[in-house]
Amino acid sequence: MSEHIIQELMGEEQWKEAFPVMKQLRTHLDERTYLNLVKEAQEMEGYKMFGLAVQGRIVAVTGFMPMITLYNGRFIWVCDLVTDQKERSKKYGEKLLTYVHEWADNHGFKTVSLSSGLQRVDAHRFYENKMEYHKTSFVYLKKLND
Repeated sequence: MSEHIIQELMGEEQWKEAFPVMKQLRTHLDERTYLNLVKEAQEMEGYKMFGLAVQGRIVAVTGFMPMITLYNGRFIWVCDLVTDQKERSKKYGEKLLTYVHEWADNHGFKTVSLSSGLQRVDAHRFYENKMEYHKTSFVYLKKLND
């Protein structure tokens, strides 16, 4: 496997570099909406985005937020984790999520949590078998009138 670099993606230029990969997970977003959401999430929610690059090209992206809830206490919520479909099965997702675990631990967070769409069976297998996550709840969503 090629040498890789994981770095925090800061600012619009780096977010644009990550967009083609993120778009594979967040197919409903156009680039402008994506950039606006990343900026707002970063400013208002402490959202952080990291990319894993191989030979200067981003092949995997994660976005997460430090949070505090009564249920989890201080924890990291992984909002996004995606590996370029042409680069899957090369352990990039595992490396990036492990990096999130290390970041969390280094910043005083002892829990990492995420949700995954019901249809993403391969992702569930990855989280449970490879990354040792435990299924603890269902996540519900209700869309309100626009």
